[in-house]
Amino acid sequence: MPPRALKPVGVALVDKPAGPSSFALVAALRRRTLARTGHAGTLYPFATGLLLLLSGAATRLAPCFVGLDKRYLTEVDLTSTTTTGDPEGEVVEEHEPPADVELDGALATLRGEVRLPIPAASAVKIGGERAYKLARRGAAVEMPVRTSMVHALDLVERSADGAAATLALHVSSGTYVRAVAQALGGHCTSLRRTAIGPFDVAEAHPVESVQLQPVAQVLERLDADALARVPVSIRAGVLERA
Repeated sequence: MPPRALKPVGVALVDKPAGPSSFALVAALRRRTLARTGHAGTLYPFATGLLLLLSGAATRLAPCFVGLDKRYLTEVDLTSTTTTGDPEGEVVEEHEPPADVELDGALATLRGEVRLPIPAASAVKIGGERAYKLARRGAAVEMPVRTSMVHALDLVERSADGAAATLALHVSSGTYVRAVAQALGGHCTSLRRTAIGPFDVAEAHPVESVQLQPVAQVLERLDADALARVPVSIRAGVLERA
């Protein structure tokens, strides 16, 4: 049975490395604090970057953070698609990379409000079962479409042969960057979350050395809409325990 202590209370800004799951980092912080520990949105094992982990009574504040906009850097292989939209999947199709003008046009269609299929290797439930479990069994599933807001989608760099492109994205919560890569006819070969709302990965540390930030200071950085996702009474109760 994992520890359920409500103290220490705080928020940890963790810089996730590639490899371990987000839940492994939650468990690692829990072992250090011996407190109830949660997260405000996960990253897939191949991805890196900012994770917000909540300790003790701060786990009750998760809704304040889950809906925040996200920023990412991703490198996309424009010559192939995979079953997962990332390097962990099997190659589905190979093709020549698009010309510069074609890529620019495709990027333009993916800015603003967009509707994209959720990747098959996701935690969304289909008929009561996680989509990624169905995908692992090879089940053919028609994935639902999700509407997202892509505030910014910029081409940072393109390889000399045109096969790879580095993209910077500012997107609404719940946007799948892998779906953007698939819409470009490619797949993500790397993915790094650089910001969640006002919190930047430059502030983050490895889970082994990260320190908890005081809840009061963290909440001061959120806007009114984010704070409103948790009732005032619950926020006050968390602050009393801090």
